[in-house]
Amino acid sequence: MGIQDLSLRRSGDMLHVELARPAKRNALTAEMYAAMAAALAEAESNSSIHTVIFSGEGKAFCAGNDLADFVARPPTEPDPPVFRFIRGLAQATKILIAAVQGRAVGIGTTMLLHCDFVLAEPDTELHMPFVDLALVPEAASSLLLPNLVGQRRAAELLLLGERIGAEQALTLGLVNKIVPAGHAQVEARGIAARLSEKPSGALLATKKLMKASSHEVLARIDAERRVFVERLQTPEFLKKVEAFFAAQA
Repeated sequence: MGIQDLSLRRSGDMLHVELARPAKRNALTAEMYAAMAAALAEAESNSSIHTVIFSGEGKAFCAGNDLADFVARPPTEPDPPVFRFIRGLAQATKILIAAVQGRAVGIGTTMLLHCDFVLAEPDTELHMPFVDLALVPEAASSLLLPNLVGQRRAAELLLLGERIGAEQALTLGLVNKIVPAGHAQVEARGIAARLSEKPSGALLATKKLMKASSHEVLARIDAERRVFVERLQTPEFLKKVEAFFAAQA
């Protein structure tokens, strides 16, 4: 089942959420964000779901926001779909697993910071070009990334917008494991199967204990959101958008 550009599949205690827009490298639209937020909410309310797998169809995991859709429907309303999805990730009590291949740009990378397991194929490339687009990071990445990789490495990734491959992502602790090409989803399902054999109460209670303070993370998401929305009105951002569409013409 699923909406256009998103596939939702249930198998046992696992929910598989697959971005299904390969022609656009799985760039995300408002409808896709809304559907993913709803899927996470459904998983939270369903005691028989213990794990959620995220994957992307085709050669790329996720190219970030679809810029045309983003400009046409900027997230300036009180509760836009993108921030519902981000809050859903931050508040998830179920085990989140990501199967990544090819490019993971913007939120395609920052969402991984909320996952418990990230499996990366050898061609994986992580990229957070927020500053290059005259924007700021989201998904509490300005908090979670420095905590995970250190302040200086985070500066390279967020301020310089450096791209990193699978090997460097593994060294920095951004992924759990590099798997053979074409096997990320197989490995993700394998982890989900191993988890399903464990006592679910202890499993989910342990995740809850391991998570960073949700209050701090949610507060940072809100702070980032306010600055992000402000940046959408700046001449810097509008100039970047104009240049992007000129290049597409």
